[in-house]
Amino acid sequence: MKRVIVVAGLGLIGGSIAKSVIRDKNYYVIGYDTNDETLQFALEMGMVHESATDLMTVAKRADFIILAAPISQTIELMKQLDKVEFEKDIIVSDVSSVKRPVMEAAEKLKNQRLHFIGGHPMAGSHKKGIQAAKAHLFENAIYVLVAAKAVHTNQVNQLKGVLASTNSKFIKLNAQEHDEMTGVVSHFPHLIASSLVHQARKWQEKHSYLPNLAAGGFRDITRIASSNPVLWQDIFHHNREKMVQLLDEWITEMSFLKQLVEEKDKETMVTYLDNAKTYRDGLGNKEKGVIPSFYDLYVDIRDQTGAVAKVTQLLADHSISINNIQILEIREGITGALRLSFSSQTFLVQASELLTEHGYETMVEK
Repeated sequence: MKRVIVVAGLGLIGGSIAKSVIRDKNYYVIGYDTNDETLQFALEMGMVHESATDLMTVAKRADFIILAAPISQTIELMKQLDKVEFEKDIIVSDVSSVKRPVMEAAEKLKNQRLHFIGGHPMAGSHKKGIQAAKAHLFENAIYVLVAAKAVHTNQVNQLKGVLASTNSKFIKLNAQEHDEMTGVVSHFPHLIASSLVHQARKWQEKHSYLPNLAAGGFRDITRIASSNPVLWQDIFHHNREKMVQLLDEWITEMSFLKQLVEEKDKETMVTYLDNAKTYRDGLGNKEKGVIPSFYDLYVDIRDQTGAVAKVTQLLADHSISINNIQILEIREGITGALRLSFSSQTFLVQASELLTEHGYETMVEK
């Protein structure tokens, strides 16, 4: 008999989990959501076997429940599940990016049938909603698991089995470790990106042409400021203690940097920038994680129809696989640049030599 998996919340994350899990014929996937159009889309696209608008009813049939709602809603759903009279043991997990409040709620559960394992798949997209869901969204991404005190190892392994089709890399952390690290590398950068955008908006009052000068660097560093404001407010709220600490540290760092600029100490400034570059360049070199290990090649191209396609087709014809491609800057009639990312140094060298042979100017960032 197939095991029943209920995915509660069919947005980008929940929808992607459903799309990956349903590929395993051992599971029967039920999607729960409050939006009828979302449920209809999930059914039509074959992302779920069945849809539901009443979570507590289908929960009684479940073997596993994955709560893919915002943090505050997840905690509320946990409280409701705690009151359900289950006839069998249920493993419940979530996908929240802040674990402390969720795990605190898990420790308060009184229902002996509920076994809670916190989860956080560390992958996403600039898009949102079920239409953006992808079965491969979590492939090679870190998937953090945080087990409640009463949970046994075999139950954690069962959850890993359900999520195996995501092809994630599972690691176990406690809630504090998780929240501190994600606070530094995920949550806090969103605050900084938003502050940079606000600063640019204020300067635009003086220089109306400023948006036209916002080149690739500014767009890259502020891209995450375009994320869902309501979702990220919820994250900041639940991880607010860490956000306050990081803001204090950031203010101290900026004070030091301000002093460095004022003193015109070239040697110290070069050291400061070089240390930052060295650390950033080393992120992910040993293992794919939140910041994957890629080898980047820059290729100059002109503003011509099919210019990007010619580069990618040339590499494809020689079986050179591209992990990522980014158009850095192309202005009308002017040479621009592509940043091609490869999974290995071998592919990088092969691509550089091939493109150079065909007249392209390439550069490997040192």
